[in-house]
Order: sequence, then C-alpha cells, then structure tokens
Amino acid sequence: MAIEIKAPAFPESVADGTVATWHKQVGEAVKRDELIVDIETDKVVMEVLAEADGVITEIVAEEGATVLSGELLGKLDTEAVATAPAAPAAEVAVSEPAAAATAGEPVLSPAARKIAAENALDPAAISGTGKDGRVTKEDAVAAAANKPAAVAKAPAAAVEPLAAAGDRIEKRVPMTRLRARVAERLVEAQSNMAMLTTFNEVNMKPIMDLRNKYKDLFEKTHNGVRLGFMSFFVKAATEALKRQPGVNASIDGNDIVYHGYQDIGVAVSSDRGLVVPVLRNAEFMSLAEIEGNIRDLGLKARDGKLTIEEMTGGTFTISNGGVFGSLLSTPIVNPPQTAILGMHKIQERPMAVDGEVVILPMMYLALSYDHRLIDGKEAVTFLVTMKDLLEDPARLLLDI
Repeated sequence: MAIEIKAPAFPESVADGTVATWHKQVGEAVKRDELIVDIETDKVVMEVLAEADGVITEIVAEEGATVLSGELLGKLDTEAVATAPAAPAAEVAVSEPAAAATAGEPVLSPAARKIAAENALDPAAISGTGKDGRVTKEDAVAAAANKPAAVAKAPAAAVEPLAAAGDRIEKRVPMTRLRARVAERLVEAQSNMAMLTTFNEVNMKPIMDLRNKYKDLFEKTHNGVRLGFMSFFVKAATEALKRQPGVNASIDGNDIVYHGYQDIGVAVSSDRGLVVPVLRNAEFMSLAEIEGNIRDLGLKARDGKLTIEEMTGGTFTISNGGVFGSLLSTPIVNPPQTAILGMHKIQERPMAVDGEVVILPMMYLALSYDHRLIDGKEAVTFLVTMKDLLEDPARLLLDI
C-alpha cells in the first residue's frame, strides 16, 4: 500500500518551508517513526517521520525545494522490497570512478551527489556530517570550495595544481532561512523602534563566592544540574520586571500590553544561527529549575530539536555575549518585546571600595529598550535593581 509523505502542518506564523535533507533515498527501507526528511522553516527545523514500515518509492520534492503545509514530499510503499538506490538519469554521466559505488564509500544525498559530479570530487574524500556519516549538500559545497583537498580520482595529468600560497579563495553558500529571518527582524526592529541602550556594572564576587561554596552540593542535590550564573540573572530579572512592569510589556498597534507573567527568552547560539527559547513562568522557577530548563533547551537548540512553541511568546530576553568574550555591546530588542538585557564577560578591574582600590570581578550590563514605551528612569531603575539583587544574592531569597 502506498502512503504519501507530506510536509508537516506549519503554524500560522510560518508560510512555507524548505526541504533541507532527505535521510532516506528511493529504494531504501524505513521503520515506523524513523526520520525521513527535515523541513527547514524560518524558525525551526521540522522532522517528518515514517508513518509505517516500508520502502521509499518516490521523492517528489528534492532538497532545496520550497514546500507548503501538507504538500506532497514523496511516497512510501508498505509492501515493496528494499533495493539499492539508483542514481537519477541526469547524474549518470559522471566519471567511472565517481559513479562506481563501493562498500567503503560514503552515502551522498542527491544534491551532494550532483555537486560532487559537477566539481569532479571524490566522494570518499568528502567528510559527511549527516546522519550515519551521510554526505549532505553543505558538506559537498564545503568540499567544492576547498577542491584541492578533495579532488577526484583521475590520472596525475588531469589533477588540478594545488592553490598557490596567497590565492584568494571565496566560498558562496545560500543563507539559511533562519538567518535570513533573523536579519529581517533585526532590521525591522531598528527601523520601527526608538531604540536606546543604558549601561551599568555589577560586582560578581558575591555570586562567585556563593557558587564556589555550594556548586558541588547543588549538583549532587539536584541530580547533576550545575549551578551557573544565568539562573541568578534570570531570577533577578523576574524580580526587576515585577517592579518595572513597563520593561515586561509589549506594543500591539496603538495598545500597550502589560504582561502579568515573566516568560524569559534566553538567546542561544546554534550552528543554524541565533535562537531564543523561552522559559515559561520563570518567576515561579527555582534556581535549579532554571538551570535545568536552560540546559535542556540548549541541547535542543544544538541538535535542531526546538519546537516553535518553545521559541515564541517571550516577554523579555537575556543575551549572554560574555561566553564568547564580549566586554560590551548594545543588544537589539526582539519585537514585539520592548527590552533586552545583555550580559558580558566577567573581568577583573580595579574598583574604589570605601576609599581603597580593590581588584574585583566586574561585568557590564546593557539594557536596550524601546523609548516609545520605556522612559530612561524606568530603564535605569531596572538595571539598578538588577545590580542590587546580584551584588547581594540574599535579597533574592528574602524578596527585599
């Protein structure tokens, strides 16, 4: 019986998707719930799983094709017998060494096979990063850009000479849908907001001392969850947002929406670009719950497993550029939110304390905000509240 493989139902905010990677080819057997194809949207990568055991009999939408919600991607036959995948007719006219598949050669996706043929690449010389070592389109593009390291098997006279020292090599790859969407939203934010940034600095020594004292006991008590700095900042942010509700608000047309809850977005860098998963009702979370949720969301971001629900609806965002060594920056607000907090590198600096110079681990904090809604007084007060709570962590527990 033939089963149609269709694109998943996209949310209203997602118009279409792009076929990113076929993990199975025509003639290959699949098991029920096994991953068949990835669909990339401007927010997440959505996985299409097999509805039943069977064999892929047809691929309608090749890698790189744009598809709509519910559109036909291919067909699966539950009664067919698996066979070795056959190369498309357009790709047969390649050199014998490249066309003669051997047991030791990697498996190439159709798009990767085409790029390898066009650039006379040896498939065995291309490192595959896909599932089970499969060579993806991106792997083939990277190998083509570095062709001297992956030239095709051919007589010595036919091999191109290695690039001379000083050659200016360029590589052109298409922008991912996620990065294109991020770029669009950042430009939109700067065009439509009266965006302003205010700064303050925090003495991190009290939190560092507290963390060093209890981190081992914390990890043991909370089943391996490690105590980091982000949980303190999320906790302090939720308290500061309660005191300055305008920073937790959003603009909807001519209306101001004040949120009676704190859904904190935590910016995470992934191979696909910057994503912002959301901690729902962070005001009710303990430090351990915050750390555990951030860890789980970070792993999902790394593996491309975040859902659209996990990335939408935040009321305030925290971005930690300090993990990459940033000392100071002006983060861009993520609309329709009206503010974003930027954390930075902890660096020891000489500070004046009670008339004496003391070396302290300091961090700059930056709050970018929409001046249409938030006045300078509110922004400064928000950062001062954050500073007071972080420099005296006991106040978080005592709610003062």
